[in-house]
Amino acid sequence: MNKSRKYIFVTGGVLSGVGKGITAASIGAVLQAKGVSVSVQKCDPYLNVDAGLLNPKEHGECFVTKDGAETDLDLGHYERFLDLELTQKNATLSGRLLRDLIADERAGKFGGQTVQMVPHLTNSIKKAIHLAAEGDIHIVEIGGTVGDYEGLSFIEAIRGFALDVGRENCLFVHVVYVPFLEASHEYKTKPAQNALADLRGFGIMPDVVAVRTEGHDKPPRSIGEKIAISSGVRREGIIMMPNVDTVYEVPLTVYRDLGNLLSEFTGNTVKPDLQKWEYLAERDKTDYTKRVNIGLVAKYIDNSDTYLSVTEALKSAAWANKSEISIKWINAETASEADFASVDAIVVPGGFGTRGVEGKIVAAEYCLKHNKPYLGICLGLQVAVIAATRLGGVANASSEEFGADSSSNVVYIMDGQQGKESTGGTMRLGNYPAVLKAGSLASRLYAATNIIERHRHRYEVNQEFVQNIEDGGLIISGTSPDNKLVEFVEAPKCKYFIATQAHPEFRSRPFRPHPLFYGLIRTVIETK
Repeated sequence: MNKSRKYIFVTGGVLSGVGKGITAASIGAVLQAKGVSVSVQKCDPYLNVDAGLLNPKEHGECFVTKDGAETDLDLGHYERFLDLELTQKNATLSGRLLRDLIADERAGKFGGQTVQMVPHLTNSIKKAIHLAAEGDIHIVEIGGTVGDYEGLSFIEAIRGFALDVGRENCLFVHVVYVPFLEASHEYKTKPAQNALADLRGFGIMPDVVAVRTEGHDKPPRSIGEKIAISSGVRREGIIMMPNVDTVYEVPLTVYRDLGNLLSEFTGNTVKPDLQKWEYLAERDKTDYTKRVNIGLVAKYIDNSDTYLSVTEALKSAAWANKSEISIKWINAETASEADFASVDAIVVPGGFGTRGVEGKIVAAEYCLKHNKPYLGICLGLQVAVIAATRLGGVANASSEEFGADSSSNVVYIMDGQQGKESTGGTMRLGNYPAVLKAGSLASRLYAATNIIERHRHRYEVNQEFVQNIEDGGLIISGTSPDNKLVEFVEAPKCKYFIATQAHPEFRSRPFRPHPLFYGLIRTVIETK
């Protein structure tokens, strides 16, 4: 245990999705700007072993770390804000802890003890926090809402953790929501007061209350004062967080309202260098004359968080090209040529299952035929290969994932994974190297021929169909080092048509856009 390390715990009240992840990441960004080293962790009370099988329509995207952990989307916020590469230990779920506890109990490691939530599960949570802590300050976000049954062990664990390491070494931040009633034109703090009472009832007195409100106008000062009085939190610990134009403004808000308190807690009085965050906030408000309209062909169009890293990567690339961006959501199940013609470029993101896949294949085929800029990601590569193979003479080309006849599977199951299609943890996950063909578009974009990207997939391109793929207009421009797996394809006759089996969006940063996204936006601007 590092005696000098300090900890910041971020919890939420009233409702979920209130912005704990952005708050945690923004606090970390301010501390980094002061020269403090930080580490970060998400603790989720879900009874899942990992986030790989969670419904993206409900929970948003599954973010993948460099070591192949399938995690909650908040780890994407952490990586983008803090420019860190996180691992399995930075994502802790109840399911994994309980699975390991039961395995230890079955192996007789408890010596006949009665295994209980307290102290055994809470001790497991504490141990997971210690294992993930690396920086001078370790930030821990507790998922869900205080008061949820499944989250009680985590709240008890961090309460006890503060006693173990010293309360003076812990800062508790509680994020609450204050609704605005249109009928009476007033903010109502009662739900926030109740949420704070719940937290105090579990033995935790917060040091900071982050008040989330709708609208861009800052709520009246009286709201913060009322919450301070009712909760016992000092006024300088109340931070008002109305909606902002871009989440990259939040670090500036955190410093403005909590700068003194963070300096007091850390003992670091250095004024943070927030120039890059000021630049990002200003950049989002700039009215650029150049504009791009990108079509995102997807099947989950009711929840934009499902493709959060993709949309953030597109925005970063557009800003870096000094252009405005508009993202048009194209329903893969109903997509038509009119939809494709109405945008400047097409992006087909990753996904699983058969729903909407034909619309994605048609999108790739349209771009090949009409020289429309195209970026395919994971499944976006597979549908591009299927489209090219059909154009190359195999009319019924498809994928084994979609139940196609084996004789026409231009995409097929990875060796050793047959029979495991419905289970988790059987995919190619995390960082894998690729070798790019010298002189290819891919090698020019990366300015390299040996690269590493993150993956999340189970099916691969069947290279028995290479001639058909090439006849359809694509070439293989990147493979695994042993040349057995296809990593990149591109269309030499198109102004910009490239697809990768990887997920490059996970490595994009707001101040360092990924080259595949940057190249797409740059091509659109140059050719409009």
